[in-house]
Amino acid sequence: MRNKKVLHLVQGAAIAAIYVVLVVVFNYWSFGPIQFRIAEALTILPFFTPAAIPGLFVGCLLANLLGGAIPADIIFGSIATLIGALGSYALRKHKWLIPLPPILANTLIVPFVLKYGYGVKDAIPYMMLTVGLGEVIVCAVIGMVLLHALIPLKHRTFLENPSH
Repeated sequence: MRNKKVLHLVQGAAIAAIYVVLVVVFNYWSFGPIQFRIAEALTILPFFTPAAIPGLFVGCLLANLLGGAIPADIIFGSIATLIGALGSYALRKHKWLIPLPPILANTLIVPFVLKYGYGVKDAIPYMMLTVGLGEVIVCAVIGMVLLHALIPLKHRTFLENPSH
């Protein structure tokens, strides 16, 4: 159905735009060895719609481009968010596990980008701890609050049948 494709495109674009805005607004906390990227709370959205997967990837890609990230960060940081979104979608039937994939993907990938891309002198295990803690707070705490706030609104917010 053509309308469903348009709906998914619009949902993905809206999610990408919200991700970018959140990174820009909270720019100071979104980059560096101690990260607290509020936009990563949106990685729970694949629970509601598969359109969130490309939306989160494109949003992260654009945010990293606009934020002045180096090419390695633009590529691998965005891939970390994509992996997290795909994992969240795969775990959508187990809502309490949804934050786990983005936490793990960013904890395992971003410290290497910081070390070898930006030349951050901190040890990789230390950066895994700092990035991981930021992801836990944003994805597991803020993201799950967002998820539970959106559940009652899901049929109006994430329409699957645009004719209703």
